[in-house]
Amino acid sequence: MPVTDLLERNHKLYGDEVALVELNPLRTDTRKTTWKEYELVQQTSSVPYRREITWAIFDEKANRVANMLMSRGIQKGDRVALLMFNCLEWLPIYFGILKTGAIAVPFNFRFSADEIKYCADLAQVHILFFGPEFIGRIESIEDDLSKGRLLIYVGDGCPTFAESYHELVADCSSQAPLVRLEEEDDAAIYFSSGTTGFPKAILHNHESLMQAAQMEQKHHLTSREDVFLCIPPLYHTGAKFHWMGSLCAGSRAVLLQGTTPEIILDAVSKEHCTIVWLLVPWAQDILTALDKGDVKMQDYELEQWRLMHIGAQPVPPSLIKRWKEYFPHHMYDTNYGLSESTGPGCVHLGIENIHKIGAIGIPGYRWKCKIVDESGMEVERGSVGELCVKGPGVMTCYYNDEKATGETLKDGWLYTGDMAKQDEDGFYFLVDRKKDVIVSGGENIYPVQIENFLSSYQKIQDVAVIGLPDERLGEITGAIIQAKEGEACTEEEINEFCKQLPKYKRPKKIIFAHVPRNATGKIEKPALRKKYGAEQLVARQNMG
Repeated sequence: MPVTDLLERNHKLYGDEVALVELNPLRTDTRKTTWKEYELVQQTSSVPYRREITWAIFDEKANRVANMLMSRGIQKGDRVALLMFNCLEWLPIYFGILKTGAIAVPFNFRFSADEIKYCADLAQVHILFFGPEFIGRIESIEDDLSKGRLLIYVGDGCPTFAESYHELVADCSSQAPLVRLEEEDDAAIYFSSGTTGFPKAILHNHESLMQAAQMEQKHHLTSREDVFLCIPPLYHTGAKFHWMGSLCAGSRAVLLQGTTPEIILDAVSKEHCTIVWLLVPWAQDILTALDKGDVKMQDYELEQWRLMHIGAQPVPPSLIKRWKEYFPHHMYDTNYGLSESTGPGCVHLGIENIHKIGAIGIPGYRWKCKIVDESGMEVERGSVGELCVKGPGVMTCYYNDEKATGETLKDGWLYTGDMAKQDEDGFYFLVDRKKDVIVSGGENIYPVQIENFLSSYQKIQDVAVIGLPDERLGEITGAIIQAKEGEACTEEEINEFCKQLPKYKRPKKIIFAHVPRNATGKIEKPALRKKYGAEQLVARQNMG
């Protein structure tokens, strides 16, 4: 069953009910709308920009996109890219692409112009949809990018080098195109984070997408009454496939622009959200704002909020313990996954296992897991090795990269590159990325363990632990610490706090600085290694 069938089912069963809401509290203008009979624009003082569409209009918009693409020659297996911020047009365009049998290719909105060109070439993209925020980047590479490609602009004031999305689809049929889709058909290409160079293109089929939808609905018991608040970018598998739980249940979702505690809590309150997926920094910001009294629980209607879950990065147990102090009735889940495993959930804590906070959890719905050593042999329970996962959500391949595919997929198992261990109860604990392990004087040191420990210190907002070059030990442990706003934190007190750790795990260098994270909340460790590793080398040379 292709995932597009869920959208068509929702149209038939729940056509008049709201499917998607777009909220942008940071925007005060009224966007020029098309298909006015389809869109409801509301203006209020606290939420200055709001649009919503029903399941029927969602599906009809997707059909219009599909018919427009087919009129421009798009066929089954072609690639069509999206480069847009979250908005009400994003998902209908995505599903319109899928309905043609073409492959949807979401681009990271942080891509530079060179990365946009590289990924368009790597995925052999035929058409690119892009939003107003990317005019400058697209224009700078337009001469190369437009050769053999159609550029479609989604917004007002279409640039001369592109065609207008609204004009192209306005007169297209809203009937479903006659394209037969199967589970094994290619559906989407997602890009790796590109932390070791330019990104890899990850190919998934319709079975993967359907697995993600069914798994999300099952893991979080998403019902027709739930309202999911989606804050992270839709280009990423995390946001997209958590939303697919709403698609599977036929329930409403809210696409929110803005990540301040006030914006998030206001959206939960006014839109009656019941499920919220947060990244670690946003959860920390909410707790800090509550601690300081900058936001007050009594100012918001939060009783209906039943589930908060986190993914995309290791979650400090201290964070969830603090969260439960403010939200004792909340169910909680940790979600682990990769773009290669159709995003989060191949391993998850489970809402019934909050007593195991700190673990990434147990195999998700229809998934299997194992931990192996360097030779690929399973390790004894309790030993550290590489986590491997197997299930219907594993990628088909790295697109046009047979060598990388062979290194990552072995006998149907996806080798994640994450080091983990399993406890006596069968729960998996993430230790660190294989490439992030610090080897200091022959000892393996796992940064996540130290980050979790330091995160429990009351003055620390965020922390990243990296290896720094050392002539005698090879590497030493460096901790980049971002103190909470207004807190005076010293190296001496951090060193005193760290005396609770074994001596070899204690950070040898403390750096007070901002901890950079990407759009999906992951710490940008390559940038930190480059910056502070170079400083360490210069310092050593000066000492010499």
